[in-house]
Amino acid sequence: MIPLLVPIFQGEWAAYGEALACAPQPPAGALRVADLVADPALLAGLLQAHARHLRVRKPDLRPVASAWSMHYLNALLPPVTAAASLLQHVFPMAPAQVWLSLAEGSVPRRFHIPHEGQPFPGADTAARYAGLLGEHLAPLFEQLTRLTRIAPKILWGNAARYLEPVLEQGLALSGHAPAIAKDLQYLLHQPRWDGEDNPMFAVQRKVVRMHSGMPEHLSLHRQCCLYYLLPEEGYCGACPLAPESRKTAA
Repeated sequence: MIPLLVPIFQGEWAAYGEALACAPQPPAGALRVADLVADPALLAGLLQAHARHLRVRKPDLRPVASAWSMHYLNALLPPVTAAASLLQHVFPMAPAQVWLSLAEGSVPRRFHIPHEGQPFPGADTAARYAGLLGEHLAPLFEQLTRLTRIAPKILWGNAARYLEPVLEQGLALSGHAPAIAKDLQYLLHQPRWDGEDNPMFAVQRKVVRMHSGMPEHLSLHRQCCLYYLLPEEGYCGACPLAPESRKTAA
């Protein structure tokens, strides 16, 4: 694990910190993210392999792209977000500086960067997250959309799913530090960024369900991840498209 991250990712959280590694050279077999963005055939091959891994035989690759992106974001966002918001430190995130190692089934497992970046104390949220959101995720999501016709809002909704718990956990650990609260507000609750639509912003619907005879208030995910289209997956508990969500929407 990168030493900077060790104090944050302890115990059961260690696996999240270990998903980002730093070394002058990437390991053998790692793929440069810039090549995934620039070479549609390379990324399409990964998605096809992931489809076989998920036992998807239908030509619709949208749920496969969503599932693959969830693995990707689950590995990338916790360490990068924790550093940017809790430590005000920015890792290199330009696609040409990031490599990806894959597990069986083309599942994204670990990212590799050549150096540890630099501290950005006092920089605003936009500056600290520009590399991650604008340089890295935006072009990757655009390529996934071109290849599979998945709606960009689903991919950005997936990103919001992983950003939110990291930032909320950071708030709790820091005693609700104002800087982290500002990051959370800017990234997920501010409709526009400098005149442009915030792709992760969406009003979260609330539902009330009965659980063990008691009403349970639940916030639904901003976007459906399309897992219900995968074999044997079904709707998740907070899916906005699930029949029970439509029936109980408040």
